[in-house]
Amino acid sequence: MESCPFSEAEYSWFKFGDTFYAEKFASELFYGFIEKYKDWVLSFEEIIILPSPFLSIPTASNYLCYYFKKHLNQFLFDNGKNACVESKIYRTQTYTEDYGNMSYEQRIKLISNDTYYIDRNFINGKCCIFLDDIKITGSHEYIVNEILNSYQIAGDFVFAYYAELCNEQLNPKIENYYNYYAIKSIEDIVQITNKPTFRFNTRIVKHILKMQKNDFVEVFQNLSTYQQQKLLQLAISNNYHQILEYQNNIKYLNKQLWQSIYKRGKEKQSAHQNLQ
Repeated sequence: MESCPFSEAEYSWFKFGDTFYAEKFASELFYGFIEKYKDWVLSFEEIIILPSPFLSIPTASNYLCYYFKKHLNQFLFDNGKNACVESKIYRTQTYTEDYGNMSYEQRIKLISNDTYYIDRNFINGKCCIFLDDIKITGSHEYIVNEILNSYQIAGDFVFAYYAELCNEQLNPKIENYYNYYAIKSIEDIVQITNKPTFRFNTRIVKHILKMQKNDFVEVFQNLSTYQQQKLLQLAISNNYHQILEYQNNIKYLNKQLWQSIYKRGKEKQSAHQNLQ
């Protein structure tokens, strides 16, 4: 743990939706990346940038990618090049288990069951930068390479990570040590969702939806109406309402929001009648 090159707390907040640290980490990643790959980047006329695969709910690495892209585009502009273009690997996730608590073999077995789609014609033959926040076992990189091979996509590819586990003697479960370093309680979740730089991502949506009823209600009551609505919209967009572990909390969320809409409608109607 002594050799960890980043703040565990900041990384944990980043993984649970604090985009302030996504921006900070993206800046650090970009300047380290461009120092090594400057000439390589400038040798291409078109660059595609891709975060880790997701369907509708952005991953933490998607926000990392967003801020990395801003730095990269400024660099390309300063050097008279076209801006980079963001693409995406679509992923239909089939599991609710915590990925960061698994071995390499377990990770590969789990994520290989997911369905992936990439626009082959869009990226074929181009320079592609695949971004992720951390490399623990390399399972993400393995899956992306499998996707590229299965679609017979050729090009110049590079994988960029904010951090990488270099000590192979350490258990891959160390990823969860980093993920949950600053997230130990319901109060921690409430605190992070109240930050102005908070944005929902896949991890925190799944974390909230898997809570026991009392814990879920407490978090729900501390979300703004906008956040409550956003949480429901994101859950539905990723088809989480079709997953048993999430259904009860999604039904509760939907019921509470509809009751709130009905109540506001009745209050408006009553106010209108009083004015008459």
